[in-house]
Amino acid sequence: MSRNRAVIWRSHLLPGSETFVRGQGDALTRWEPDYLGAVKVASPVARDTDVVAFADDPRGRAELLLLKLTGRSTRLDAALAGLRPDLVHAHFGGDGWLVSGSAQRLGVPLVVTLHGQDVTRQPAQPGARGARTRRNLRQAFDRAALIIAVSEFIRDRAVALGADPAKVRVHHTGVPIPPPFGETAKRWDVIFIGRFVAKKGTDDLIEAAGMLPAALRPRLLFVGSGPLEATARQRAAELDLDATFLGAQSPAEVRRHLAESRILAAPSRTAPDGDCEGLPTTILEAGSAGLPAVATYHSGIPEAVRHGETGLLSAERDRAALAENLAALVGDEALRARLGVAARKHVAEHFDLHRQTGRLEELYDAVLAGALPASDGGDPGRVAALRRRQS
Repeated sequence: MSRNRAVIWRSHLLPGSETFVRGQGDALTRWEPDYLGAVKVASPVARDTDVVAFADDPRGRAELLLLKLTGRSTRLDAALAGLRPDLVHAHFGGDGWLVSGSAQRLGVPLVVTLHGQDVTRQPAQPGARGARTRRNLRQAFDRAALIIAVSEFIRDRAVALGADPAKVRVHHTGVPIPPPFGETAKRWDVIFIGRFVAKKGTDDLIEAAGMLPAALRPRLLFVGSGPLEATARQRAAELDLDATFLGAQSPAEVRRHLAESRILAAPSRTAPDGDCEGLPTTILEAGSAGLPAVATYHSGIPEAVRHGETGLLSAERDRAALAENLAALVGDEALRARLGVAARKHVAEHFDLHRQTGRLEELYDAVLAGALPASDGGDPGRVAALRRRQS
């Protein structure tokens, strides 16, 4: 019996930082995934089997620009039709708009997953760019049969931007639950994994580590790259921190570095331009590996980190509190062990990739049948407050 086909759409297919897109699609069991993008990105998670709609030549770039300006492309229409999908699943709101017209013309239902900056930083841009983003989002929301938010915070943002609450569901993507690491020598006290951008709070982590007395200063490992990396390296050297910067790493290497670490740091915050997290996958990956997190009350993080149970949380940008939480875990092996065991249990129960993807397939089935299950609607008070702030 043939399986229903889901086309997974990401305009740039696929940045190395977006393993969650590939992981979720590959975990489908009752649906057959095909990956379609506008352009190919050279990264460890790109594949030769990915379908790319626009050639990397002057004509292809001109056609892609026309799609971005108008939301229409006969080339994208043809590429999508050639895959014969039963459903299109777009990641990020802007990408949802780009493919929404093609899906509509093909008569195929559209699912859009919202991850963070697509409903925080991008719609908040000033002037015509922000207005265009908000208009395109509303059109994508109207055309979508289902809107998936990766956290409660992101759901509230989507509704405040015009999404019909009846279409929005919070669905955590999840991560694979690996077998326990066993006995692995620990090389690092604290590991940070992510891009060096403002919302990740790497400068807060470096300054907090620098506030600690010498006996509690952690050995820091930074995995990732980005525009603020050079500044972070320089400041860590000025503070004489024991900090190692490895740049971007493959998923297998990231897992090895987690095994060699004691604590994950995720000091995320709202960036000056409004950019926010959805729910950082790295927290789930670390938790599944038995690492407690030192993180912040930001976006969906409290849905993954329970303060005092699976990790320690502090307010965004509160470097003194962040330093206190680092010291508490660096200096207390028993506390680390207790929180780490609880973190793995929490992720296994609520964020297991295969269980969550099974639930996603149930949502796909409901979309195809035209009968979404009832939504809990979120917290109306929080949604209303968001609307007041944006008005």
